[in-house]
Amino acid sequence: MLVFKTFWITPLMVKIVRRKIKKVFRELLLYHNSSLEYRAKVFTLVIACTGDMSVCEEQLLQEIASDIYENDEERSEILVEAVKEYFNKIITNNGLDFDHLVFQVEKETKAVNRFSAKIDIDTLKRFQACVKNEDDKIYQQRVIEYLGRLKEQYGSV
Repeated sequence: MLVFKTFWITPLMVKIVRRKIKKVFRELLLYHNSSLEYRAKVFTLVIACTGDMSVCEEQLLQEIASDIYENDEERSEILVEAVKEYFNKIITNNGLDFDHLVFQVEKETKAVNRFSAKIDIDTLKRFQACVKNEDDKIYQQRVIEYLGRLKEQYGSV
């Protein structure tokens, strides 16, 4: 005889399942998905140039995502998860490398002019406080400057 235990579904469980579904199907279920994906790629560029994601960078990313999507906790969490996904793909060389991501960001900025407004240089510079290695800091600064040039080049078109 099979005995089934009582299984209670809590609001937290529903929230977690809903987020997982949105994560898997974010392209179909998320309003302005391309904008969120673009932001995730820009943040990934700035974070990935150091080679690892520090606790400081992760906390700062969560804070920035909450500021961007101040009334939408789910959307900010999806942004953070998307950045982590892109970062892991770069680190594990799983179909994406840093140079290819740079190319994607440039291509998307050129194709969709409104994306250039998503590049907030002051916000990106906040990540510099998390970098301890001077060489990494210089490289990160150059990536941020590159993104600034993209913003200037394609933002006024």
